[in-house]
Amino acid sequence: MAPKKIIIDTDPHAKGVDDILGLLLALSATPDEVEVLLISLTFGNIEVKSCLRNAVSMFHILEREMQWRREQGRPGGFGALRAHPPIVAVGAEGPLEDQKMLADYFHGTDGLGGIHASHPHLTPKETWEHLFDPSTEVSAIDPAPTGDGSHRSFIPSKHPAHDEILRVLRENEPGTVTLVAVGPLTNLALASAADPEAFLRVKEVVVMGGAVNQPGNVTPVAEFNTYADAFAAARVYSLTSPSPRTTIPIASTSLANYPPNLSKQLTVRLFPLDITHRHGLKRGQFRKAITPLLESGSPLAEWVAAFMAHTFHTIEKQHQSQVGDDVELSLHDPVCVWYALTAEYEGWKPSLTSPEDIRVETTGQWTRGHCVVDRRDRHRIEGDEEHSSDHGLWLSQRAGNRIWRMDGSPVENNFGDILLEKLFT
Repeated sequence: MAPKKIIIDTDPHAKGVDDILGLLLALSATPDEVEVLLISLTFGNIEVKSCLRNAVSMFHILEREMQWRREQGRPGGFGALRAHPPIVAVGAEGPLEDQKMLADYFHGTDGLGGIHASHPHLTPKETWEHLFDPSTEVSAIDPAPTGDGSHRSFIPSKHPAHDEILRVLRENEPGTVTLVAVGPLTNLALASAADPEAFLRVKEVVVMGGAVNQPGNVTPVAEFNTYADAFAAARVYSLTSPSPRTTIPIASTSLANYPPNLSKQLTVRLFPLDITHRHGLKRGQFRKAITPLLESGSPLAEWVAAFMAHTFHTIEKQHQSQVGDDVELSLHDPVCVWYALTAEYEGWKPSLTSPEDIRVETTGQWTRGHCVVDRRDRHRIEGDEEHSSDHGLWLSQRAGNRIWRMDGSPVENNFGDILLEKLFT
């Protein structure tokens, strides 16, 4: 069976460093399991330049880790990375319409708990920036930007991330590439606006975002990714509708509307906080697994332990009920990556009401980023024109979004152990 092809659109640092853990999980797979075609970067809790630095640092550490494992006579791991180095492209620096909201207070200015300052020996020198600069030329024989040059762990792109997303989708057969989006959806909104039909060649879009029946994590009703660019999320979700015009944000002016007659509807698998919060990694669990690796000199263990220590400490300060070894990090983004790798596993289940008409509030003073659903007990009606008993076309059978909200998981009880095993053994 051919490996799954995926694009990961991410802001590597965010929401408790789980973006980095999600990337590591994908790259740790075997070559027959997955091919990571593209890692497209977007802004998040920190600036996109810091996201790029974190991504390059990750590859730098992985090169050192694989070399260390060879010297130790251990299995090298990270076969997907060694077999198919992914393209890395830099994307959106800010949201389509809204003011950017950063979270340096939680993650540190670099998004990894200040690791570049506290552990400079784990950070590559900043000689890699020219690799992504469109004004400079790239040599086909440039050595790897980090490590000893014995292999190249990623391919830098000088093109915007949304252009690279469209290129990958055009170059692969329709319905063969899964797009895993674990940051704000700005790159996806830009890609779908630039060429909707090329974007619809994607097999499905797996989204970490939103809070439907649970409180938000950045406001009482909103999850960070959806809040950070509510307009982008609303635009992407509207492509799941038989009539995108019925749910596209009316106040959005930065991008044109979609054509009236698209060839198909987008498939979105939404992983909101409702399900991702049920997948965690506790401090004691992490320490038990990482301690022997630290003692044996694993570069990856040292790097991950450094930023995880900051994350666990921050969570403990914010939550009175979590102390000591019971402090728990929710693995929001790795769950989405794991689904993309194992979608055929029994136990992945959408909600009983899927596909659901889930829409994103874009302009509310207190409700920006809120995932709105219709909880009224009303009969559906024909037509797609608004009238007095149905403002917003919530009851129309030909309007509204069609989101597959995921609600069942086969790894809810042991995902932390699976993640640690994949990364370190």
